[in-house]
Formats: sequence, structure tokens, C-alpha cells
Amino acid sequence: MNQSKYERVDQRTCLICGDRATGLHYGIISCEGCKGFFKRSICNKRVYRCSRDKNCVMSRKQRNRCQYCRLLKCLQMGMNRKAIREDGMPGGRNKSIGPVQISEEEIERIMSGQEFEGEANMSWSNNGDSDHSSPGNGVSESNQPSPVSTPSSSRSVELNGFAALRDQYIGTPVSTHYQYLPHLFSYSAHSALVPPQTRSLDPQSHSLINQLVSAEDLEPLGTPMLIEDGYKVTQAELFALLCRLADELLFRQIAWIKKLPFFCELSIKDYTCLLSSTWQELILLSSLTVYSKQIFGDLADVTSKYSPSDDELHRFSEEGMEVMERLIYLFRKFNQLKVSNEEYACMKAINFLNQDIRGLTNASQLEQLNKRYWYVCQDFTEYKYPHQPNRFPDLMMCLPEIRYIAGKMVNVPLEQLPLLFKAVLHSCKTSVSKE
Repeated sequence: MNQSKYERVDQRTCLICGDRATGLHYGIISCEGCKGFFKRSICNKRVYRCSRDKNCVMSRKQRNRCQYCRLLKCLQMGMNRKAIREDGMPGGRNKSIGPVQISEEEIERIMSGQEFEGEANMSWSNNGDSDHSSPGNGVSESNQPSPVSTPSSSRSVELNGFAALRDQYIGTPVSTHYQYLPHLFSYSAHSALVPPQTRSLDPQSHSLINQLVSAEDLEPLGTPMLIEDGYKVTQAELFALLCRLADELLFRQIAWIKKLPFFCELSIKDYTCLLSSTWQELILLSSLTVYSKQIFGDLADVTSKYSPSDDELHRFSEEGMEVMERLIYLFRKFNQLKVSNEEYACMKAINFLNQDIRGLTNASQLEQLNKRYWYVCQDFTEYKYPHQPNRFPDLMMCLPEIRYIAGKMVNVPLEQLPLLFKAVLHSCKTSVSKE
């Protein structure tokens, strides 16, 4: 390896704290400090608490200030608990296990201690955690449960050097699902930290992306969303319009699934399970991307003609407020990224192929398919946007946020949806007009 390559390796940063990375640890690029912290936290079943807002900044200098947020970021970035060997033997560089995408529910169970069945040693995060501390450090609080963690939010995540994500799978046995992308496995193990060189898009990646885009119905939505000036829309009328719009979007998702290149590989049970668990997320993703001009244009004009009563405003719930804030943030994020149809199609497939859903008959098959399109999406973004090294992680970090918002929307009372959409669409349309 020449000097320039060594320099690139030295510049690779830990995905958790931004310190100099030393290699692949438990599935992701990280430093020795975060590697040791993650291992101690998992092996000793530690449960931490954040004395602030569970949104602490992680940096080399600040990583020891909050154990809770440090472990949360380890999990959000994909550190794999299964890569830790319970016998204490060195296992952090085991490349047979890559990073994982775990659900927000599982992250909450880990952070709250439910995953450890009440056997954890509980600690206050503001006591700090030395990178060389013993497992017994921290104040024991066995009788007081830790608050449930807040969901993943890309607002607090700094993704340094995430472009090396592909290399984290080096050493993974290449199944038939991956043989169509041979260049992804062409790097030797010792060069895992070297960023990929500029290259053309792999022909098979191009083919798979075209298949996904071809499965999409990108035609404008057919639900009428135009209304004459001066007309006052009632709550019932707006709710009925939202229902018709949701019906059309759901119908399009069902048609999309049946056109997917891997649809015939799915069992009926898994197909049904995936659809019933992800349809809200798929609708939300499509509304924020390919249909955003209609949703945040025509539909926003309709909602502007709806005036909620004082009682409706007074009854607006905390769940509704949280969903509103997160939707506005996510809209601005997508508007900033200007997601292409190809990226949208990949993100949608990755989100749909969620192997963590309960009741699946072939989770391993879905994991293989998920990884396939994860690779393809990264391959495309690195090829199409070579000067945006954080683009791929920015896109991927939107998915857990979408899952969380979709889950929270279930708790918003139906009668509050018209007000929720009015507030979100008005805010988003206003922010766009100011740009």
C-alpha cells in the first residue's frame, strides 16, 4: 500500500464519535474506545440513563459525558451485538457478521433493559465512562427502570466516513444474491478502510435499479385535490379526502409489490406480513418524495381552506405535536436531498424488506434481499453523487425516522388528522416558498 493509501486510512473516522477509526469492530468502522465501550455495555448488560434530552452530541472529547447516548448511537449506526463473543475471546473484527438494521422497538428494549430480562447493572450516564473503565463502574439502580429511549433521529447523528459501509461486509460468504455485484467484494481485508475508487456504475446494479423504477407508478395521483377559491372546507370533507388519498396510495403500493423482481420469491405469508407491517411507511415515503409536489402543493391548498375550531385546537394531542415536528423535519431533509427516482425505489425496497418483523417464515431470505438493495443503493449514490460522500447515510438514516413516525401516527386520534395535515403542509409549503 502506498503512502497516499495510508493517509486515507488514517483519515477514516469512527462512526460513533469521529475519532480515528482502527478498523471494523462489531460490524462498523469505529475506534478502539467505542469498540470497548460497546462490548462492555452489552456483555455486562448495562442500562444507562441520560440526564438531558437523549440527544447528546457524540465527539471524541464529549463521548464520555453520556453513556446512554453513546450506546444509542452505537445501535443506530449498526453495531452488531451478535458479533460479540460471550466467551470473551477477541471478536470485534469478525467480518462474517456485518452491521445490522434493528427496529426502533428492539433499540428501545435494549436501552430500557427489557432485552436483558432485568439482569442489567443500571448506571447514570452523567457519571461518564472512561474508555478503560471496569464493567462495574456506575451507580447501581436496579429498582428504578430507565426511561424508554427516543427513536433514531438524524438530527443528532454525525455520519463521518460512512461511505466505507460497503467494506464492512468484506469476508461475508458471497451468496447467490450477491454474485451479481462482484466488485463489491474485490477489496482485500487489509484495505477495508480505503474508500472506493471512482468507477462507473456496475451494469448489474444498473439493471436492478431499472427493475425497481419500472415497478413504480410515477404518474400523478388521480385523487381530485383542486378546489375553487372561497370555498370553506369542513373537517369531515378534509378527512374524507385524506381517506380517498390514502386508499389510492395503498392501492399503488400493493400493485408495486406485485411488480417487484423478487415478488415470486416471497411466500404468501411473508408478503402479507410485510405489507401489513410497512404499508404506512411506504405511503409516507412516497408522499415525501415522488408525490411531494402534489401533496405539498395541491393538498396543501385544500387544507389551507380548512379552519379548525377552538375545541379542535385545544384537543390536539402530544402525539400529534410530535408527529407534526418530525414530519416537518423529514420533509425539509428530503427537500434538501432532492431524492432521485432511483434512490427512492431503492429506499422503498430496503424499507419493505424488513427482516425484523415478527411472524416471517424466511427472515434470512429477506435479510439477503435487503442487503442486495442496500449495496445497490450505495453503489448508485457513490456513482451518481461522487462529491456527496454523506448522501447514502443521509438517505438510510431517514428510514428509521419514517418507521417511527408511521408508528406514532397510529396513536393520533382520527379526528385530529385534518388539523395535523393542515399544520404540516402549511409549515412545509411556507418553508419552501422562502427558499
